Amino acid sequence: MKEKIKFQVQLTTKELWQFSMYHANSGLMGAFNLIFTALAFALLVIRWGSLTNGNRLLLCCCLLIFTVLQPLILYSKVRKQAKAPVIQSPMNLSFDKEGLEVEQNGQGAKFTWAQMGRIDRKPTMVVVYMDRVHAYLLPKKAMAGKEEAFYQLVREQLPKERRRGI
Repeated sequence: MKEKIKFQVQLTTKELWQFSMYHANSGLMGAFNLIFTALAFALLVIRWGSLTNGNRLLLCCCLLIFTVLQPLILYSKVRKQAKAPVIQSPMNLSFDKEGLEVEQNGQGAKFTWAQMGRIDRKPTMVVVYMDRVHAYLLPKKAMAGKEEAFYQLVREQLPKERRRGI
């Protein structure tokens, strides 16, 4: 009999928001957000005395785009998403040497390790990407004591280029 590592996942608005923030601030877009904000801050500080009030206001607005406005917009979006029945009902994820089995509301699907795109370890969750659009979120709180066994299984089954942080 194969030993399965089972997790019951009940996503919250906070976890969906954290994933959205990870996604929005990674890669080239994250680098752009950081550079844009840093430049706006540097200009504001260095040129404060020579800026008009209008330019000061504009630079303050530039500072707030990625530090305040974007997180608020993402939170508003995921708050609505979290109310969807598919998010509110718990999902069971089971991993073994064969792959991943997903069960929710009496329906299930099985995926082999070869079918999974990659697995990323984030500070508050593990993201199992099936492709560029579809992913399963596995919050750390759902892993409760099974983290190391799960990471070991992932290391055994996925090549290093398809796992990040594990």
